[in-house]
Amino acid sequence: MRKLTFGMNVSLDGYIAAPGDDLGWSVPSDELFQWWSDRVETTGLALYGRKLWETMSSHWPTAAQQPGATPAQIEFARRWRDMPKVVFSSTTSAVDWNARLVTGDAVTEITRLKIEDGGPMDVGGATLAAATMRAGLIDEYAIVTHPVLVGGGTPFFTPLDNWVNLNLVETRTFPDGVLLTGYETRR
Repeated sequence: MRKLTFGMNVSLDGYIAAPGDDLGWSVPSDELFQWWSDRVETTGLALYGRKLWETMSSHWPTAAQQPGATPAQIEFARRWRDMPKVVFSSTTSAVDWNARLVTGDAVTEITRLKIEDGGPMDVGGATLAAATMRAGLIDEYAIVTHPVLVGGGTPFFTPLDNWVNLNLVETRTFPDGVLLTGYETRR
């Protein structure tokens, strides 16, 4: 069975984006950027909601050709393009860059994908992650907390009907006071 992880940058007050979808507070240090890049390298399948897909696919396919692109950005762009992806959207008509589109029920498809053979899966995007969280499909959480309070926006966690008990499996500090906490769902 494949493991499903939900990991994103999070403000100290629990948001993955500030009001207006502002992500300016979450610019990673070189060390954190490398950590995210290494995650992409080991991800067997990335699951994206429409909004995050639009953000990622509007930048990373051509990022390596941008003036001033660093070796780390060029490496991340290659890894991102090569990584298999599934995009869940009822409004998107086509996807590219090693991705396939699913317009049906995301929870049903992710449940099916979890029982297939293959490497670990990452889920990204607030709406898609919330659906998988409510369905009890997430096995691990990788919470990269930045020392900033943004006061509102898009929350990392969704309201739940039941508690989800977790075990701490990893902690790591990054420059600028950023803290990774990794949790495994207790089943």
